[in-house]
Formats: sequence, C-alpha cells, structure tokens
Amino acid sequence: MCNRSISRLAILAGLVWATAALPLAAGDTDSWTAPRTADGRPELQGVWANNNATPLERPEQLSGKAVLSDNELAELKERAGKLFSDEAGDAAFGDSVFAAALSDAKSFTSTDAKTGNYNQFWVVEREFSDNRTSLVIDPPDGRIPEMTPEGQAKSAKQTANLKRLPHGPEDRRLGERCITFGVPRLGAGYNSYYQIFQTANSVAILSEMIHDVRIIPLDGRPHIDKQIRQWHGDSRGRWEGDTLVIETRNYSPKSSFRGSSENLQLVERFTRVGPETLEYEVTVEDPTTWTRSWTAMIPLKKSEDAIYEYACHEGNYSMESMLAGARRLEARSGDDE
Repeated sequence: MCNRSISRLAILAGLVWATAALPLAAGDTDSWTAPRTADGRPELQGVWANNNATPLERPEQLSGKAVLSDNELAELKERAGKLFSDEAGDAAFGDSVFAAALSDAKSFTSTDAKTGNYNQFWVVEREFSDNRTSLVIDPPDGRIPEMTPEGQAKSAKQTANLKRLPHGPEDRRLGERCITFGVPRLGAGYNSYYQIFQTANSVAILSEMIHDVRIIPLDGRPHIDKQIRQWHGDSRGRWEGDTLVIETRNYSPKSSFRGSSENLQLVERFTRVGPETLEYEVTVEDPTTWTRSWTAMIPLKKSEDAIYEYACHEGNYSMESMLAGARRLEARSGDDE
C-alpha cells in the first residue's frame, strides 16, 4: 500500500490533514525572503511533494510549444478532473495523467493489463499548476537526448532480460527487489515526497519511496576514491548564494537511472523561491548513455503530511510469488530458460 493512501484513509476516518498552500502569485516573490537557519543559510527543512502533472518530456503533439496559456492549462485541469473523478477507476501514474487530458480521453485504462492495478482512490491528486509542457528545460525541445549506440544496446539488453522468466531475484529490477528506485527519482504522484534535514555541515534527504536516505557532507571534503562505487553514488554539497548545489558521481555499475551507466554524474540545485515552493533542478550527464547532458526542473511543494514507512524489503511476498510463478510456467512449458 502506498503511503499517501494511509493519509487518505485517515481523512475518511475523520482526521484533518493540512494541505500545501498554493505558490505565490506573480510578483509576490519579490517581497518574500527565505527563512534562515542558525548559520544563515536558507531554510530548506521540511517535507516537499512532487505531485506535478507536467510530463517529464514534451509530448510530440506539443512540439515547439514550451508553455501553455492559462486557458489551455485550465482546460487540461478540467478534463483531468472529469476523467479521474471516479475513484474506483484505474489509477493513472507518471505522465499518463497529462497525456490522457491532452488527448481529451473519455475513459482511462491502465497500461498494466496483465495483473491489474491500483484504482484511483489510492493515488494522490495531481497538480496542473505549471504552464510548462515538460519538466525538461534543456535541450530546448523539452526532450531527453538520444541514446548513444552503447546506451541503446544496453537498454535493449535490459528489456530482453526482463521479458525472460527470472531465475532469481537478481534478474528483476532493483525497485521490484525493494533495494532502491535510484537517484535521482523524477516520477510524480506515487510516493513522491521528500524530507530534508539540514545542519551547518551536512544535509540529509529522505525519499518516501523505499525510505532511502542520502547524507551529503557540506564541509568541503573531497569525493571518495573513484574505485568505490555505490547505489546512489557519492554526493558532495556546497552553497552557491542561496542555492544548495549537490554533485554526485561514483555510481555502481549495478545501479541505473533511465538506462544510465556507472559514468553517470549529477548536479542538483535546490532553491527556495517562496514559502511553499522549492525549485529542484537536476542536470544529468553520462556520455556513455546519452549524446549530450540534459536538465529538468521540478517545483516541489511544501507539505504538512508526514512521511510514513514504505514497508518494502527484498524477499517480500511479491518477489516470492513472482519466482514461484516463473517456476510454474517453466514446468508447464518445459522451458528452463
């Protein structure tokens, strides 16, 4: 069960939860000053939510259109409101909310046709508050750059492996094994809440998904030896004015972000631009995987909701059932591959 569903059940039981306020109106940010910590840095602590409906990449039908008008955005929001008003209907994840509204679909069916899916009741309401047509801001076309030949070959191999019956847990994705969903995680609307803890010498970022925690030094220490590789890479932070900048490298070859390799390097920027808004900008560079670097910007909204435990661990019942099912299919077909 996703953590946000716990909050929704609490609401039904009569508990009142505070909701994130709307971002400042245009012009109001000029008179706003970020609160400061004891050491004079901008206060970034708290829970921040990514429930944006804006797609990661610009849809092809909006090619050349970087921004929607207010009326166009309002129309998409109205369409989505009607389409997903039935909480018993299929849940929409990721960019499918925006895509369905853009196509003016009259009904929505989950792409997970084989096993079924959550219904809409369990999913947080998505926000149509950003006029942009993509979270990707560079390249200017709002699309992730093409993969290199090496990146394409690796992606094809991973896809082929996932289509085979798994011999063991190692044959499945890290998320399915409850190890990690990786860093960065750009998906919205499903356990997409983060909590930031801040001191003068370090910052910790807790991800709701699989309760991953990154502890990032701010004291100027160098990166660890490049021979040491980690699931989330090795991160070092610094302040550039009022922006927290985090650089990450030394990824494990077993980790993967959208097909990336161990050569992945990130530059993340966190800037508080209003009392309820934290701009999160991430630049992704991996010359082994993509033909050029690319950047996305996600406005995170302050939330008063708590982050609950994500009760997931490798070897849980779903993995056991998945492998048992694979063995049963092998027995039926006589295929042990």
